[in-house]
Amino acid sequence: MSAAAGRAGAAGLVEVRSAVGRFDDFYEVVGVKKPGGKGCWCMSYRDSRVKDDGRPEFMRRLCESEPGPGVLAYADGVPAGWCSIAPRSSYRRLMHARTIPFVDERDAWVAVCFVVRGGYRRRGLMHALLDGAVEHAAAHDAEVVEGYPVEVPEGERVDVTSGYVGTTRLFEAHGFHRAAPTTGHSGGRPRWIMRRELG
Repeated sequence: MSAAAGRAGAAGLVEVRSAVGRFDDFYEVVGVKKPGGKGCWCMSYRDSRVKDDGRPEFMRRLCESEPGPGVLAYADGVPAGWCSIAPRSSYRRLMHARTIPFVDERDAWVAVCFVVRGGYRRRGLMHALLDGAVEHAAAHDAEVVEGYPVEVPEGERVDVTSGYVGTTRLFEAHGFHRAAPTTGHSGGRPRWIMRRELG
C-alpha cells in the first residue's frame, strides 16, 4: 500500500507506505541501535508489559501481516518518519486510559505517535505521515480516525520529546475537529481528542 505517494516538499520526494513487510525500515526510524539500549519501540501504548528485549520481535510480528502497526515516510527513498496508526482496541493502554475518554462505541483508528529522524525534521514530514495514516486506515475500512495531540499556542513550538503526539494545529490542517477535551497532558500541555470521520 502506498499513501500520499509522490508528495514533494522540503524533504524531497516523500512517499508514505504501510509498515507491513518493512520491519527493517521501521527499525531504522524507531529501533534502538545501541547494544543493550532500552527504548519504547512504539510499545508504550500497545503493551508496556512487554520487556525491552522482547519489543523488537513483537513489532516484527506486527509488521508481518495486515493491517500492520503503522506507516513509514520515505524521503527520496530513505526511511525518515513513522506514524503508529491502528484500531484503538489494539492499544492496551488506551483501552484502560483514565485520561482519554471514549467518544462513542466505534473502534476508532488512532494515530498515537509520530517519529521523524534527525536531519529530516521541520520539513513537513508529519503532514505527509498524517495524510498517509488516514489513507491507511481508510483502506482498512476505518469509520473514524482519532489523535490525541497537544494544544500549542500560536507562534509557539513544541519540543521533540512531548511533541510525538502531534499538535492540534497539525490535525486541524488535515480535516480533524476537536471532539472532546482530555485530562491528559504531554510536556505539561493539554491534549485533545481530535476526530475525522471517514464516512
